[in-house]
Amino acid sequence: MSDTVSFAPLLERFFLQRLMQQRQVSPHTIASYRDTFCRLLKFTHERLHQAPAQLRFEDITAPLIGKFLDHLEKHDAIGVRTRNLRLTAIHSFFRYAAFEAPEHSAQIQRVLAIPSKRFTRTLVSFLSRPEVDALLAAPDRHTWSGRRDHAFILTAAQTGFRLSEMTGLKREDLVLGVGAHLRVIGKGRRERCTPLAKATRAVLKAWLREPQRGEGNILFPNARGGRLSVHGVQYLLNKHRRAGVNTCPSLKQKRVTVHRLRHTMAVDLLQEGVDRSTIALWLGHQHVQTTQIYLDATLAMKEKALSKVTPHHGRPSRYRPDDRLLAFLKNL
Repeated sequence: MSDTVSFAPLLERFFLQRLMQQRQVSPHTIASYRDTFCRLLKFTHERLHQAPAQLRFEDITAPLIGKFLDHLEKHDAIGVRTRNLRLTAIHSFFRYAAFEAPEHSAQIQRVLAIPSKRFTRTLVSFLSRPEVDALLAAPDRHTWSGRRDHAFILTAAQTGFRLSEMTGLKREDLVLGVGAHLRVIGKGRRERCTPLAKATRAVLKAWLREPQRGEGNILFPNARGGRLSVHGVQYLLNKHRRAGVNTCPSLKQKRVTVHRLRHTMAVDLLQEGVDRSTIALWLGHQHVQTTQIYLDATLAMKEKALSKVTPHHGRPSRYRPDDRLLAFLKNL
């Protein structure tokens, strides 16, 4: 292999052979990685004035990638989490390149040494039971879309499925009768079956009696029978959140997403005493440690734990202001 390596065929092999054939990653991962490299190639073209198909591997240097990541934050207004996801995709490609172009190992190591950016981890947000009830009561169940939205929200709140898992559900994924459950293929192509509560089972059974729209056999289709889009799901959630404010004013301060309903289910399980390993299986987490974030979010559980502890005794004291001159010096 010569010292000059063409970037285009290497990137094509990374997607076709490494990601799709060898690792068989999900379509969601493919789309995320594709978006990252489309943005990187556009940025590189603007900086180097060279067509993406004509780029050499050695053109994609660590300083260039650093500037690209900074550009995403400053000009595209993305958050640190998204920036780190873009870097993860780039790191994955360069680890593959280490085997395909070992003569560029120094360049590759410099790119792999670019660290993820640290950020403040906020507490997980979730909905209260009255907020979920208000959301479920909002759809007009005299209409087809209202019945679909009610069934969709109830299923999301009870199963804790991810957005892509919810929109990808097919009718054959629903098993009714004894041991009723929904089957889903989650992250990492891991299959899991989630049991259904009696109320959810009844709603979904009634929903299946609705005339099927389209030929895709989608469980929760759009009006044309196709798969609901990300924006379509957020539109219906926003619509019903606004309607739910009339009965539950606290919804006005909340942003309702499928992922927040997922967090709500996890916190409900945790507060009912379900152990972390079971919750991890329920949500499709690869590692039990991922479930730790819900322990940090549940103030009610912390207050309950505090009530079981013998408190330390303290004595209040009376406030006495400092000397005026000392107070002046301290405030300088």
